[in-house]
Amino acid sequence: MGESVESARELLTLEELTDRVGLSVRNVRFYTTKGLVPPPVRRGRSGYYTPDHVARLELVRELQSHGFTLAAIERYLRGIPTGATPEDIALHRTMLAPWQSEAPVVMTRAELNRRANRTLTDEDLATLAALGIALRDRRGRFEVAGSQLSVGLGLLDLGFPTEAAVAAADVYAEHGRQIAKELYDLFRTMVWPAYKESGASPEKLREVVERLKPLSIASLVAAYESAMDEEKREGIARRSRAQSP
Repeated sequence: MGESVESARELLTLEELTDRVGLSVRNVRFYTTKGLVPPPVRRGRSGYYTPDHVARLELVRELQSHGFTLAAIERYLRGIPTGATPEDIALHRTMLAPWQSEAPVVMTRAELNRRANRTLTDEDLATLAALGIALRDRRGRFEVAGSQLSVGLGLLDLGFPTEAAVAAADVYAEHGRQIAKELYDLFRTMVWPAYKESGASPEKLREVVERLKPLSIASLVAAYESAMDEEKREGIARRSRAQSP
């Protein structure tokens, strides 16, 4: 009986939900029809909302505040397991702001050409997409990483092969997902419980992540450079052995 009372206490009406998350009824219903949040829990003829709805809508609002388009929000939420708890989703929110790169700028192809000061070919666009610099959305527009565009254009000027960009993107994606998973698991199993048990606020955990970000990036760069140096040394050694009589 105590469990049912507690469950009932966690259920929210649509009006209570909108007050909690600061979104309109229209927006909540729109996000539900798009599959960004699950449908309400039915109790007779009435629909109610749970902490899971609250957590997912707060994450949607957080993503919006960083300039994510609807398509980008959908992609992000697809990466969260359907069985994720409200605490798991809250951890995504906590880690999002300090770790997320700049919000993409949405452009038409004509606007992107003007920004690039050239007419980009389909192959150019494929290379920029593989590099993660200009991604086409469902409407045919482009989500552009503004600060990286000049880097991508420079690579185009140097004749960087599209095939190499695609292959490199696969490498980054594969190993990036593994690093992200392991770091997320570390926060979920070691950092989050420790701070939660101590009663620390979400803002404090956010500050921890903000301070960790530059250290983690520096560590990844150092590990990459060390591995590349080691790979070059091994390559030289292999060629030397092959050339030896």
